Amino acid sequence: MSAARRIRPSGAPALLTGVTEASIGLLIARFYAAIRRDPDLAPVFEAAIGEAGWPDHLATMCRFWSSVMLGSGRYAGNPVSVHRGVAGLERPMFAHWLAVFESVAASLFVPETAALFVAKAGRIAASLQNTVFHRPGAVPDRPVVETGPCD
Repeated sequence: MSAARRIRPSGAPALLTGVTEASIGLLIARFYAAIRRDPDLAPVFEAAIGEAGWPDHLATMCRFWSSVMLGSGRYAGNPVSVHRGVAGLERPMFAHWLAVFESVAASLFVPETAALFVAKAGRIAASLQNTVFHRPGAVPDRPVVETGPCD
């Protein structure tokens, strides 16, 4: 089943309106093509994945995003463990990754659908940053507010 498209009056390619396996596959293909061209992110991805590993990585990412966006349960893995093992991964790269993701999503989907993907990606990026870079006993990146009913 293909994703529905909304016609754009400018004659530009129509934007996708729905989240489907097909639209997720298109997003993943275009996003990682952009990543592989990015001067800052490409070296880290290429070192971690290697040329021969890209087909498997893309398939894994399709399963991951299917699980995230469609609740398909197709992904079974441990993203935190994987990202902890990536040499050269630095915290600022997550913001750059998210900017590339947002740009690609906006180029493919109507704003409402792109926003759904970007919101999920933002939460995933924040969670990965917190778990990958957290060091017990280290000073938190932002102050911890200690107010509320459980204080």
